[in-house]
Amino acid sequence: MVAGGSGRRFGGHKQFLPLAGHPVASWSVRAASSVADGVVLVVPAPGTYDTAVGDPAPRPGASGDDALGASCVVAGGSTRAESVRAGLAAVPSDADVIVVHDAARPLASPGLFAAVVEAVRAGDADGVIPVVPVVDTLKRIVGGRSVGGVDRDGLFAVQTPQAFAAGALRAAHAGGGESTDDAGLLEAAGLTVAVVEGDPRNFKLTRPEDLTLAETLLIKARS
Repeated sequence: MVAGGSGRRFGGHKQFLPLAGHPVASWSVRAASSVADGVVLVVPAPGTYDTAVGDPAPRPGASGDDALGASCVVAGGSTRAESVRAGLAAVPSDADVIVVHDAARPLASPGLFAAVVEAVRAGDADGVIPVVPVVDTLKRIVGGRSVGGVDRDGLFAVQTPQAFAAGALRAAHAGGGESTDDAGLLEAAGLTVAVVEGDPRNFKLTRPEDLTLAETLLIKARS
């Protein structure tokens, strides 16, 4: 569970802000726990978290209630890929499927976690990612001006959770590469990545108003 980002576009560490009565990251930990034998929560490295923004992050080494329900807490790195590698180091060596999820997607459902895990277990690909079709018109902007449209045919937006055969994910990270998601590292290594249908409600908290929308959806789901 990757919760080590700085939240620059949001204006702070959104992953620990309160959301419908619980920290944002705890919603993702709870959903992941429905399919996982354990959850490793990757948090900002000590000294990089601004306690003035949101609730304090769990400390590396915490577990149980002090870890928002995760099995253990580890410190992340300066990039997303480095944070994932820090989490991988804490995953038991006998794990056969590893799921990577961004804690800033608190509306990912247990069903979506189950879908990506089951697809990996089917054995047809090294990794599985959830995707949703791109529905908006896309434009290429250069120098503040629109210079033409981008064909949407075959374009999809990628979400997490993403599930992988453990050996494939470790091998893809072994070279220390960087990518905006783990599937990109597998693709760069020539490994296969399949897709399942994502969920439009599984959006990433990017702006402050996204937190309000997420809370509305969670409260509606409870009623």
